[in-house]
Amino acid sequence: MHKLSLLSLVAGLSLVTHPLVAETLKTEKATLDMQTLSSGLNHPWAMQFLPDGSLLVTERAGYMRYISKTGEKSEAITGLPAVHAKGQGGLLGLVLDPDFAKNSTIYFSFSEPREGGVNATAVASATLDGQTLKNVKVIFRQAEAIDSNYHYGGRLAFTPAGELFITMGDRGSRRDDAQKLSGHFGKIVKVNKDGSPAAGNPFANQSDAKADIWSYGHRNLQGAAIHPQTGALWTHEHGPQGGDEINIATAGKNYGWPVITYGEEYGGGVIGVKTKAGLEQPLHYWVPSIAPSGMSFYTGTQINGWQNNLLVGSLKFGQLVRLELTGDKVSHEERIRIGARIRDVQAGPDGAVYLLTDEDDGKLLRLSPQ
Repeated sequence: MHKLSLLSLVAGLSLVTHPLVAETLKTEKATLDMQTLSSGLNHPWAMQFLPDGSLLVTERAGYMRYISKTGEKSEAITGLPAVHAKGQGGLLGLVLDPDFAKNSTIYFSFSEPREGGVNATAVASATLDGQTLKNVKVIFRQAEAIDSNYHYGGRLAFTPAGELFITMGDRGSRRDDAQKLSGHFGKIVKVNKDGSPAAGNPFANQSDAKADIWSYGHRNLQGAAIHPQTGALWTHEHGPQGGDEINIATAGKNYGWPVITYGEEYGGGVIGVKTKAGLEQPLHYWVPSIAPSGMSFYTGTQINGWQNNLLVGSLKFGQLVRLELTGDKVSHEERIRIGARIRDVQAGPDGAVYLLTDEDDGKLLRLSPQ
């Protein structure tokens, strides 16, 4: 079984040392130190903290590795299934089993190659055993596979009851199918740990619908987080040219893509309308697009004034976006310049905020009070 301390893996560590010279970030609520803890990551996509405070990180190119609390980076973990690592595809989302301390089980999403040159979003479970994944099992496969390298979705989040949310995009060329309940394009599904549809899903008794669908009408969801007080699933998704959205994903709701959107075709051109009866308006949206990726609620106490804020990474502008909430409404937005494409953001157990940068030489950054 997986040992919870990276000391046992020292033979596999690549000692990437940094002087931890901090850049100063002056934000509205606090002055922060931004340190580079680790570098040399190949387009890192997702991270999860292990019980000892170290990190498990996925890289889109098809690698998974540990990063210690002081920035040492392990060799790639073996045992991953085949990954279609092209365009926006590759090794994507990551989450720990709620009982990880007992069973060392993780779940990860990836673009799965299939026969005939097509691919689709899939999710696998595995036992993390040191530098090896064991008992790897694909628990979920998107129903439709196509020849596309776009819009996989791929964020994962466990409910307080231990059910798994999986986000999926419209794959770029299948936008109209986001409105069809017979398939998985542009959907959020909720499944049990074995991949079976969760009890109480809204379309389970509808003969022309997938029993695992939770909500629909999505474009490309790359952020998912469970609200720490309400247990609700908060998501964000990429709009086209403008119209990125934050939503509270509610059972059975239709979030409108591509019938309604605040964005437009790339290069100009109308897509649908902005509002329509029966379709959900976004909780918050961005025009122009910030290309959001990664999302986390800040529940720490280290950074004064950030408590219970929602943190979102921006790929397009190289920013961390901090959103203050009043109930289920965004009451204030601050954009903090980081200077690199932010793929994932997680609040750490130490009260700091951690960022992954989407680059050939991807970095793990740590934000903490000065």
